[in-house]
Amino acid sequence: MGMNAGAPLRVAMWSGPRNISTAMMRAWENRGDCAVSDEPLYAAYLAATGLDHPGRDDIIADGDIDAARVARALSEGPAPDAQPVWYQKHMSHHLLPGMATDWVHKLHNVLLIRDPAQVVESYLKSRATVAPADIGLLQQAALFDELAQRSGQAPMVIAADDFLQAPEAYLKAVCTALGIAFTQRMLSWPAGRRDSDGIWAPHWYDAVWASTGFEAWRPRSPQLQGAALAVAEACRPAYALLHQHRLRISA
Repeated sequence: MGMNAGAPLRVAMWSGPRNISTAMMRAWENRGDCAVSDEPLYAAYLAATGLDHPGRDDIIADGDIDAARVARALSEGPAPDAQPVWYQKHMSHHLLPGMATDWVHKLHNVLLIRDPAQVVESYLKSRATVAPADIGLLQQAALFDELAQRSGQAPMVIAADDFLQAPEAYLKAVCTALGIAFTQRMLSWPAGRRDSDGIWAPHWYDAVWASTGFEAWRPRSPQLQGAALAVAEACRPAYALLHQHRLRISA
């Protein structure tokens, strides 16, 4: 895989909320050769939308609300600490309508998906309401189409349910596709917070702070009703499209 001399390998993992995205970031940061960026577009997203997320004012004060400037740094700038691999944890709904996306094509993009009923159930434990645009699947489907059209091939899609049943096999496959070595260090990490965690971490990362590895997979069958069910069903066609393109590995 061609890289400019000295330019980092830029890996962008596009997820929705309430997925295994933060644990995935831990796995990459623990490699030892990898810088990570935790939702670098979050401040710009909150500033542009006016949404009232937990810690909103702190996030905006701490981050950069100029999305174009952030995008330039992510796609062209040096990696933090001059690391050879730069893992960027992104929320797909941070790509707002009308936002320029040319920069995304300079990254190695992977889509991380989770069943919308599971996402909605988890999301409503932390937030009072949820709308289809909040959980990222519609934006992931649009991003999938754009990446496939530009490159002529489908981007890699990983389903969280599959991944948790065989983390090592999936991480090996991703590393192979990226042309980098897999290391066992990606499978476990020290508990606790990290300097690289977003300033919003106290609101969302309790489980990750307690973790030392990926959680064991277990079957889940959310029983949603009313508006919550409607949101999950509104996102199901996008999920179904992405799910049929998912990377399949038998453990």
